[in-house]
Amino acid sequence: MHADSADNTPYKLTTMPAVALTVRPSQPHDLEAITAIYGHHVLTGTGTFETVPPSLADMTQRRSDVVDKGLPHLVASLNGEVLGFAYGNWFKPRPAYRFSAEDSVYIAPDQQGKGIGKTLMQALLAHMETAGIRHVMAVIGDSDNTGSIGLHKAMGFTEVGRMHACGWKFERWLDIVLMERTLGEGSTTAPSA
Repeated sequence: MHADSADNTPYKLTTMPAVALTVRPSQPHDLEAITAIYGHHVLTGTGTFETVPPSLADMTQRRSDVVDKGLPHLVASLNGEVLGFAYGNWFKPRPAYRFSAEDSVYIAPDQQGKGIGKTLMQALLAHMETAGIRHVMAVIGDSDNTGSIGLHKAMGFTEVGRMHACGWKFERWLDIVLMERTLGEGSTTAPSA
């Protein structure tokens, strides 16, 4: 601290209060931002194998599908701005898969690398466990997707396989990396009805 004042009292450093990132269930009013974030990843990335960005109506239906199953669909926001979203959905549509979910996490392009994905994933896993999910799968587009692979490893997922050259996007073949993690009691007990 600098002490130039006449009474030799050091200047006090003031700090702005920290603004916390909020993770909460998504709401219909979040869907425009969610659609824009996902659309960016469709057009520029290989984490999703979709090649045409879905419409707002498509994303609205997808959210409803998740929420209607009692599964989490979350957003991370700061000062009201949606910076990312995450959700879990049954790994496959048949009812026998209802205790196994696939996770999805997407972050706004200018917010990547700031820990938002990890914060969303922690909340998503907690919500999935509360919803009765016992096993979470990550189907990661592109074996060069080090960000998503690293996030999943940091969250306790292990790689269980790769499907080679099963996607074609941006004029190149892409792999899928399969990772998994157990929640709660996993397969040691029967799920509650």
